[in-house]
Amino acid sequence: MGKNRKSKRQLVRDEKRAKKRGLEIEHEEERDVKKQRREEEEAQHTPADAEYVPPPLDGTYDENAFPGGPEGRRGPNTNFEREFFGMLAEQEQEYFRHADELLELNDFPSTEERDIFLQNVYKEMRGKELKLASSQSCSRLMERLILLSNTRQKKSLFDAFGGHFISLVTHRFASHCCEKLFLQSTPVVTQELSGEYEQEPLPEGEEETEAMKSSMEDLFLLTLDELEEHLGYLLTDRFGSHAIRALLVILSGRPLDQAGTKSMLQSRKKEYITVEGAAANQSELSSQIRAVPSSFTMAIKKIIDDSTMTMDATALRVLARHPTGNPTLQLLLELELTMFVKGKEKKEKKQKKDDDEAEERKEETQSEATLLGMLVPDAPAAFADNTTQAAEFVNSMIYDPIGSRLLETLITHCPGKIFKGLQQHIFGPRIQSLLRNDIACYPAIKVLNRLSREDLADAVEKSIPEMANFVDKGRFNVIRTLFERCHIRNGTDEINALLKALTSAYGNDWKKLVPKLCMLDEEVEEEEQIPEVEMTEEGGEGKEERKEEKKKEKQQQPKFQTQEAKNKAFMLNHGCQLVAALLNIPGQPSKAIQASLAALKPAQVMKMATTSHNTSSILVKALQTPATNPTFHKVLVSSLLPHVYELATSQQGSAVLNEIISLPSKPAEPNAPAVPFHMKENIISQLANHESDLRETWLGRNVWRTWKGDMWSHRRHDWVRWAKETDPETARVAAVPRKREDKEKEEAEKKPKGYLGKNFDPKKAKGFAAKKFEKKEVEA
Repeated sequence: MGKNRKSKRQLVRDEKRAKKRGLEIEHEEERDVKKQRREEEEAQHTPADAEYVPPPLDGTYDENAFPGGPEGRRGPNTNFEREFFGMLAEQEQEYFRHADELLELNDFPSTEERDIFLQNVYKEMRGKELKLASSQSCSRLMERLILLSNTRQKKSLFDAFGGHFISLVTHRFASHCCEKLFLQSTPVVTQELSGEYEQEPLPEGEEETEAMKSSMEDLFLLTLDELEEHLGYLLTDRFGSHAIRALLVILSGRPLDQAGTKSMLQSRKKEYITVEGAAANQSELSSQIRAVPSSFTMAIKKIIDDSTMTMDATALRVLARHPTGNPTLQLLLELELTMFVKGKEKKEKKQKKDDDEAEERKEETQSEATLLGMLVPDAPAAFADNTTQAAEFVNSMIYDPIGSRLLETLITHCPGKIFKGLQQHIFGPRIQSLLRNDIACYPAIKVLNRLSREDLADAVEKSIPEMANFVDKGRFNVIRTLFERCHIRNGTDEINALLKALTSAYGNDWKKLVPKLCMLDEEVEEEEQIPEVEMTEEGGEGKEERKEEKKKEKQQQPKFQTQEAKNKAFMLNHGCQLVAALLNIPGQPSKAIQASLAALKPAQVMKMATTSHNTSSILVKALQTPATNPTFHKVLVSSLLPHVYELATSQQGSAVLNEIISLPSKPAEPNAPAVPFHMKENIISQLANHESDLRETWLGRNVWRTWKGDMWSHRRHDWVRWAKETDPETARVAAVPRKREDKEKEEAEKKPKGYLGKNFDPKKAKGFAAKKFEKKEVEA
């Protein structure tokens, strides 16, 4: 396990920062305690009738406007008072802060010593778990402890938190500890279910509690029982909604490490608490679909029923537009559609033989109140009439920035009958106008992903006249989806029509596609616009001064990103994704992008390689793509040759440079990716000239190691042989001469049978044979 070695100056600086942070945290905790006491005193003097203020139905209510509830507020369905668990003493805070610093570094000589340290921390923490979890300065320690704890210690935390979960999950700091405990305890459920779990030995001097004897499944179910009464409130709570989402994901058995799951569970502002080297200890079960007990499936069904039982259509619409309640409602709808609705459809298809039983089942399913039925009642027949509740709900959510996300989930996972109704009556007739809108385009893209070939061809035909508007408004994600879906559905004619419309929007020139989509023209023109007076009088000094002025201007700019800059970043991201998608489609799209890349100036290619990950990934993808022009890869690499050192020290450019050495020097097939060997030698020789500079940076060392620079410096023949290992076997040329015997064998195999050589004389051979026969007779 790698260890961070810090200098004395860094250690002193870290110690000063830690002391400063500790003082700031102490002052903040004191202010929080005073504020809480003042609010509790005010709550005691307020009349009982004034405690509850119902929130407005338009979804705009102030979270701090409800005194007396958790975190100083009381909302709907909150019949509990937030508990105050007290504060840690100064000596206890100092001890736990020191333990937090040691765990963050994780610089223990062995795992045994770390386990002993954890046991001592748990002994010191006994009876103070609730104070520690709700402390601003020490809640991070609790999260790190959970990351390194064994199963017995996690069960002891469940025991300590039991009876207080509703206060903990709605607390600003303790909610993160609860989420971490839930997620880290998830693999234990699957291990206990499969019988692979082995209980750890009990340390000396400790007594085994009832929670340690219980299974992790029972502990999760007890936690759900405790939160059951307050589900309606937790759906919209700022902190409690994250805990509910985590529990729903755990109960469903979904992978925990997927990008979509992480974005659903965590906000972008969440602090990432980790321990160095702890990622290697994580179970493989978190990255794959997990087996869960049947009680978890029943618990999900009960949560969906309980959370929507007291809601009507109006309350669901408010929840769909609520910024905190919408993600939780998305997850509930997705779980219902994937786990229960589709399962019922399969059973009905299998048992369709008995008509009477099928009719009874249909009546039962219609009588059951499901979340899908409450959102779009009487669907799909209701979509034909715009005045029905289902049609009004869909039409009102299409252009809503928050409600459209729920509509995306409904479109992706709804049954086929409902999707056909949506496509036929709502999305199909106006697909081109929906794709043009900045909000409605995202539900429309989900519709495109489920269309058949005939419906997709119709949507493409309606969208082609709007291609210029798509380009002007930056709807590159819409264009990319159209190309990808046509490629999947084998719509060659539609792909050619889309490409023709796209190139016409850029002046009917393929060479303009990459500069426009990747926004290369503006940046390169700014750098190249240098006055001629500076270049003639001052030479290269004027250019360097201009660059220094630009750096100072960038430093003076505000650190936060403006809305215009954010929009530009999104457009660049979507434009690069469109270019990568066109490279993946063989035929005219790939040919157009390769022609545009080959026509770029060296400055533009260098800008793509070093500006961002999105642009550099296009170059990596282009090097991996078969060439429509035999000289494409050579032209692309030749543009990068003068800037090898800059690429090696760039975070994005180093990936492009490492991709070049992985390509063969001679193509195995016609138009296969290949870079000539003399270009590879040119690159490694330039890297060798800057060897000392490369070794000073991590990126430079990575490139030097990937290109095996030490082998080039000391064993040139071995490097040549290694560099040609990627070549096809028929094209390899050995660096070291082969043995004489091997050459003779190969030459003998090539000669025809009975061949005796060019200078063979039969008369001489006959005389020689006669003399040899006479010698044998004399000897006999």
